[in-house]
Amino acid sequence: MGIRRFSMVLAALAVAGCVQTVSMPSSGPPQPGFEVAAAPILSPAEAAENFVTVIDRVKPVAETYCRRLSRVANCDFQIVIDDRPGQPANAFQTVDRSGRPILAFTVPLIRDARNRDELAFVLGHEAAHHIAGHLPRQQSKAMAGAVLAGILVQASGGGQEAVASAQDIGAFVGARQYSKEFELEADRLGAEIAYMAGFDPRVGAAFFDRIPDPGDQFLGTHPANSDRKRVVAETVARLGG
Repeated sequence: MGIRRFSMVLAALAVAGCVQTVSMPSSGPPQPGFEVAAAPILSPAEAAENFVTVIDRVKPVAETYCRRLSRVANCDFQIVIDDRPGQPANAFQTVDRSGRPILAFTVPLIRDARNRDELAFVLGHEAAHHIAGHLPRQQSKAMAGAVLAGILVQASGGGQEAVASAQDIGAFVGARQYSKEFELEADRLGAEIAYMAGFDPRVGAAFFDRIPDPGDQFLGTHPANSDRKRVVAETVARLGG
C-alpha cells in the first residue's frame, strides 16, 4: 500500500475514527504480536500523522535489511490497518497466500502509541519476525511436535481420539518452544531497523512499562519486559547510540 493511500486512509481515522477494512489472510496464524494497554494521549490526527511518517521511514530500511540478509524470498512488505471491531491495541506479522509479508496494526495501537519511536520499534519488530523466518520456523516446530506426540501415543496403544489429542498438545508445545527466543531476536533486529531509520528504540521500548509483565512463564509466548528492554538497550549501545 503506497504512502498516498495511507494518507487518505489515516485521514479517515483522524476525522471519523475508522479506517479501511482489511480482510486478513487465511494461509496461516499471525505471528504473536504486541498487545498494548489502552492509554491514548494523542489526537487522532496526530496519531495518523505519526503512523504515516513512521511507515515512510521504516519500511524501506526493513526491506533493505530483508534483502541483504537473504533469509526469506519475499521482502515486499505490505503494511495494513486491521479495523475489525473489538480488536485490542495490537500488531502482528503474517503472510498472504503468495507468501508476501503482511505487517498489521490495529486502529487502537495506532491511536494509543505515545510517539513515533514506539510505532517505529513495533514496526521494526514485526518486520524482523518475517526477516528471521519465525513464522515458518514456528509452524515447522508445531508440526514436528504434533507428529512426535502422535507417534508416542499410538505406540503406547492409544486410540484415534487419544492420538488426536496428543497431536494438539504436541503442536502447542512445539510452537511455544522457541517463542521467547523469537521475540528477543525480533526485538534485537527490530531495534536496529528502527535505529537505522532515525528513531530511538529505547524511547520506543518504553511502552513495555505500560503493559503487563509476563515474567518467565512456562511455555509463555513472550519474555519478561525487563529482558526485552535490556536487549533493546544493548542493541542501541552496540550501534553507537
